[in-house]
Amino acid sequence: MKLLLKGSTLLLALLLINCGTKEEKKKDGFSVDRQKTTTTQAKETTDLNMTKASERVDLTSKGVGPITSVILNDEIDQVMAAEGKKAYDQLCLACHRIGKKFIGPAPNDILKRRTPEWVMNMMLNPEVMIKEDPLAKELMIEFNGSPMANQNLTEEQARAVLEYFRTL
Repeated sequence: MKLLLKGSTLLLALLLINCGTKEEKKKDGFSVDRQKTTTTQAKETTDLNMTKASERVDLTSKGVGPITSVILNDEIDQVMAAEGKKAYDQLCLACHRIGKKFIGPAPNDILKRRTPEWVMNMMLNPEVMIKEDPLAKELMIEFNGSPMANQNLTEEQARAVLEYFRTL
């Protein structure tokens, strides 16, 4: 019995000595290794001075789609504009508000910023415009990635909506 007690005590002493010799390096506090990012002041200045896509004027691009030419008369066709307002109220009002940005850009003064062909191609062919037209891509980014829904307008309906836009 005494031998068992002496052996256990010796074994316990060896374990304690062995555990006590191990050194651990303790780190004080919390640290994070970060990599520095490099940005140039010129890029930041350029980004600040860039005009938003919805405010940029581009009266040269006709967009991508079936409309290659639109002739606008000097006088607004009030009957066509009334039909365009009906179509706009039914199909476009969910995303576009006159005079303010909503899910999509405001349509007022659109013809001061875009060609009639571009506007109609965007109404008739939004999926292809978003894929292939640089300005349409930028607009989608500006409006939180919300693509314009294809409302399956006919060319006549799109032309009527365009005429309505002329009255805004």
